[in-house]
Amino acid sequence: MKITGIRTVVVNAEMRNWIFVRVDTDQPGLYGWGEATLEWKTRAVTGAVEDLAPLIIGRDPRDIENLVRIMHKHGFWRIGVIGSSAIAGIEVALWDIFGKSVGLPVWRLLGGRTRDRVRVYTHLGLGQIDAVYNTMSAGALIERAHEVLARGYQAMKLVIIPYTHYTAPNRAVDDVARMMQDLRAAVGDEVDLMVDFHGRCASAGAALHYIDALSAGRPLFVEEPLPPQDVAGLKAIAGRTHVPLAAGERLVDRWEFEPIFAARAIDVAQPDLCHVGGFTEARKIAAMAELAGIGIAPHNPLGPLAGVAALHFDIATPNFVIQEEMVGAVPWYGEVLQGPIRMVDGHWQIPEAPGLGVEIDETVAARHPFKQEIMAATEAVLPDGTVVDW
Repeated sequence: MKITGIRTVVVNAEMRNWIFVRVDTDQPGLYGWGEATLEWKTRAVTGAVEDLAPLIIGRDPRDIENLVRIMHKHGFWRIGVIGSSAIAGIEVALWDIFGKSVGLPVWRLLGGRTRDRVRVYTHLGLGQIDAVYNTMSAGALIERAHEVLARGYQAMKLVIIPYTHYTAPNRAVDDVARMMQDLRAAVGDEVDLMVDFHGRCASAGAALHYIDALSAGRPLFVEEPLPPQDVAGLKAIAGRTHVPLAAGERLVDRWEFEPIFAARAIDVAQPDLCHVGGFTEARKIAAMAELAGIGIAPHNPLGPLAGVAALHFDIATPNFVIQEEMVGAVPWYGEVLQGPIRMVDGHWQIPEAPGLGVEIDETVAARHPFKQEIMAATEAVLPDGTVVDW
């Protein structure tokens, strides 16, 4: 069996351009699909897929570990998140091919079942951009939270930390405390709440003020309280709070995760399969996390195929905690991909179809061609004009 071609299909979903990758083989009707979505880097990633393709065309698609090594090592330069995302799209498609070729779902090939269902959470507004990033009052939070619960979810994530710098204003801290307190009272104690800081605090001290304000609401975890790779800052926070910390969505390989794991600076790691290079690297990161007593809650606010890949990964990963998804990002979210995800009582069910069990409808995809995404990150400016993390 040989790889004969690799191409991308780009679908505009307003805030993101989903990047689907198709890998073809010389076996009639046998091909695989992956996803390589990277926000605001669409043209760079599709170009990287084109650059990587000549390295592996003509090779056996089932030699996945070796093909990943070739794509990393035979380009000499370390490729960062753009190249790693491109590799992920190709690599996930290779697993899809492998599963189809032997008539088994990918999760079987990853080691088999470690659970009977996969717990998931979504965002306020079910992923609609304004609801996710601009819900900053208790009334709106409660209204949108009840919409999420009505859809069968039992956990949700909030983005309620304002744009901040090195210190947290007292009024902002009080507002966050009030919103969390009112939301917890409205949804009850059985619903898990997570708060995404989005790396908006430039110092550990600022982050701790907000975390202290949130603690009475007992969040499942607070996410990315500091910008990525600030290991010393994360460790300082961890030593001064009992609230679980999560981080890792902007780290792209095991070498970037290793210092955080070694410092025991977080409780939950959040690798994104579309950004760390696919299943091959994500499995190694998860194994390292397990050794450090750290759970895995994969990042995934991307396209529908990324969700399916995460489902297969979660089934086979023993230290998995909960899975992010964003099915409401656009009204037609479920039309481009035919796939196996089925949610019951806030949990994805176990699929049995060979490979990933997906098919991309390229006719529907063609209705949503590439265009410039919504540049939401440009809103991250303080009143005095200082640019801060989105």
